[in-house]
Amino acid sequence: MMQERIVGRILRASTVGFDCGTHSTSIDAQHDFGALVKAQVANSPGLIVYGLIFAVEIESDQLVTEMVMADGIDINVLLDHRENRMIPVSIRVLNVGFSDNGYVIHSLPPRPPMSLSDVMPCTAEEVRAFNQKCDYFRLVLNAPEVPSDDLLAAALRFAMWTFPEEERYAFMVRCGRHITRLLSGDLKRLSHVLALLRP
Repeated sequence: MMQERIVGRILRASTVGFDCGTHSTSIDAQHDFGALVKAQVANSPGLIVYGLIFAVEIESDQLVTEMVMADGIDINVLLDHRENRMIPVSIRVLNVGFSDNGYVIHSLPPRPPMSLSDVMPCTAEEVRAFNQKCDYFRLVLNAPEVPSDDLLAAALRFAMWTFPEEERYAFMVRCGRHITRLLSGDLKRLSHVLALLRP
């Protein structure tokens, strides 16, 4: 079950995507590659941006570099560093849609969320509702500088588990057919994406 804790707070944002940050001890399943998250646009109570996590980056600093190079570090020192030091984690998100007063649109949002806005995990109901249509697939497949094939497959596997067991196969078949239409001119890529979708 998805938790209601925040995924992180926005560091930087654009209409294409955003980066958010959190503490390393907060990392869990809601930060998984392909997870659907949301953030509200400032000064627009009815406007919510939806995005897919496509990278989780654990930042380094001088102390980490020194500890990596050192020999024979006490396990207690390592545990203290992992659990008590503020190790920043950056989560990168690709925008794939937005909700305007409850109406979901699979397109880039008109405005990005502001810095320090909370990024929340989407509930199972929100994930199912967002995946009733496949219109965002093209946004993912055409996104530059993103592992788009793997991201789309991960997002669909993430979404599949929010459906009742008897609906999962039909959901994946519907998605596979839409991907086939989109990639019909690139059979090699199509074969790769469909292979990634298989359990």
